[in-house]
Amino acid sequence: MKAPDYPDNEDVRIDALRSLNILDTKSEERFDRLTRLAKRLFGVSIVMVNFVDINRLWVKSVQGVEISESPRDTSFCGHAILGNDILIVSDALSDRRFYDNPFVIGDPKVRFYAGLPIVVPNGSKVGTLCLVDYNPRTFSEEDQELLRDLGQMAEQELAAVQMATIDELTQISNRRGFIALALHSLNLCKRLNKPASLFFFDLDLFKEINDRYGHAEGDRALIGFSQILKDAFRESDVIGRLGGDEFVVLLTNTNRAASNLLLSRLENIRKEYNQKEARGYDILCSVGVVEFDPNRHQSIEDLLEDGDRLMYTQKKSKRAKSLQ
Repeated sequence: MKAPDYPDNEDVRIDALRSLNILDTKSEERFDRLTRLAKRLFGVSIVMVNFVDINRLWVKSVQGVEISESPRDTSFCGHAILGNDILIVSDALSDRRFYDNPFVIGDPKVRFYAGLPIVVPNGSKVGTLCLVDYNPRTFSEEDQELLRDLGQMAEQELAAVQMATIDELTQISNRRGFIALALHSLNLCKRLNKPASLFFFDLDLFKEINDRYGHAEGDRALIGFSQILKDAFRESDVIGRLGGDEFVVLLTNTNRAASNLLLSRLENIRKEYNQKEARGYDILCSVGVVEFDPNRHQSIEDLLEDGDRLMYTQKKSKRAKSLQ
């Protein structure tokens, strides 16, 4: 077994890693969503977001195995951060660096590995997004491009740790965070020629809740609706609060028929929530549903504009019916 060398800028790299204040922190949905997505897209046994510390590999997010850290000198990722692109090990038993590695000859019996360095703005490679499988496999150019795209998402998520991208009240993405995540997800759909849909929500009669019950109750309504969205949609969907009582969800690999099913699910969950909470008012919403059209929508903002317009059309129609 060959232990990984240390990068020439190891001191600078460690300083950059420590400045993130991410080591030994709790799991976060922003990274867990990414590893779930990667595991589903590649169909591998294990996916991890790791950070290479002085003497250890620390795991921020993992799918497929239970592990929190391992020695750096036995890690594949320690080798991966020495390069500028993906480290691909098609069959670890045939690679002189890894054939007698304890993770190869023992559990979990690693055979395939692909690890992309995660790079921070000063150029330091602080960790990896890596794929692991129990069987040898090839890794095509298309696979490599997809992993690089996901690696950019990981770097964006890491940057988001240091930026205000989470809505303080509801603990879902704020406008900035949503746009950053949605942009990467939409680019993946474009690359894979997969459909995508955007739901633009606005709470109905929200002003009346604030006026009658107070702003603290209005905040509880916003938190409640964010929970309804999290319960109704999939873990890989991007959910955000744009501001005020406006919420948005980007659904990847979702056509119109699937969108309608999710809307029905949302309605059932919303009704159950209202019955359970019985706060003297119901959480109601209007929604605009937009199917992504690459010829029409050149940006996330284009999708949001269409969603806002369609949501307002539905809200206006509801008001007209209530006056009849």
